[in-house]
Amino acid sequence: MTTEDREMLNRIMQYADEVMPDVDPEKVRISEQIDKLRPVLQQIAMEKAMPVEEVFIKYMDLATENAVEYEQKMKADFGDIMSTNH
Repeated sequence: MTTEDREMLNRIMQYADEVMPDVDPEKVRISEQIDKLRPVLQQIAMEKAMPVEEVFIKYMDLATENAVEYEQKMKADFGDIMSTNH
């Protein structure tokens, strides 16, 4: 993930935390997420001269990539603790 990608992801995630702090993205329909995130998505789309839909798709891709990175880091940091059989 590039620095620019990370900045975009952080910006959208920060906005999402403000407008839908208690929402589980896995349980909320995509259309509802787009509606809530539309202001920040439109702002980024205008800045980058991209369609809003492309910004949302990029956001979803980056969020997935971020989750995978986090999971791998947790496994690397705590894998031995999590995999021990008691």
